[in-house]
Amino acid sequence: MSCLVITELEQGTLNRQSLATINAATNLTDNIDIIILDPKKKEDATKVNKIRNVLYPSKNYSNILAEQIVPVILQFVDEYDFILAPSGTFSKNFMPRLAAKLDIQLVSDVIKIHSKDTFDRPIYAGNAISTIKSNDKKKLLTIRSTAFIPEVVSDGSAKLVKLPDFAEFSKCRFISSELSDSERPDLSSAKIVISAGRGIGSSDNFKIIEELADKLGAAVGASRAAVDAGYISNDYQVGQTGKVVAPELYIAVGISGAIQHLAGMKDSKIIVAINKDEDAPIFQIADYGIVGDLFSTIPKITNLI
Repeated sequence: MSCLVITELEQGTLNRQSLATINAATNLTDNIDIIILDPKKKEDATKVNKIRNVLYPSKNYSNILAEQIVPVILQFVDEYDFILAPSGTFSKNFMPRLAAKLDIQLVSDVIKIHSKDTFDRPIYAGNAISTIKSNDKKKLLTIRSTAFIPEVVSDGSAKLVKLPDFAEFSKCRFISSELSDSERPDLSSAKIVISAGRGIGSSDNFKIIEELADKLGAAVGASRAAVDAGYISNDYQVGQTGKVVAPELYIAVGISGAIQHLAGMKDSKIIVAINKDEDAPIFQIADYGIVGDLFSTIPKITNLI
């Protein structure tokens, strides 16, 4: 049996989500191939442990459309029993289209692999876990990377295989994207995340969160309530409809703890909650809690570091 993992690059290297997806694939088979979309990085990708082949295109496809990548995958899809991709906006773009073309049920957000046909995925904003058995001969999975450790990049010796050319698609085209520049760690892969909720009060008040984040070398996040209130852009949203994170330390500031937010951060190793409402639901999952006003508590913590 063999597996194909469609990977993502971040600042020129395989990101944590992709490496975690490769690790998840090792639970299914020892024959793992990966696709990268930038040929300049193909040599680096061969160093990832436990992969057999690195499939690469003739040029960089950093903003590829589902209409372009799916026809290429379909050319050699019969060679694979499993097709995996990291769960996120990248896979949401093309995996449903691939599943439709193959007439196969896509199993999304897999957090545990029991066997080659049985998987766990969260439902109801993470309040329940659904165990799914797929009878399809070929399995299409997206992997929630917070549930798996990243595969090691060290002494791999994968072979290089060139992909067929990607066809242009006239009806759809990529126009542009806007990325927020920040010297702080990426929210999805940061070891420390500090998130603020509606209790922060305004976008200007986010400065006290950013000052603490800079002291700790942390990424800044936000609840949907803070994003909807216009305090910060949705790039920073953590939760069911935002980014799913699992840092070593998660500090929730002025966040009540709605289930939609908990779905995006409850797998964090250590959770610290700071809220003036001692009955806030966030304290039920927090390892450490501080009942107090964030506008006095956060500056004191920042000054102590």
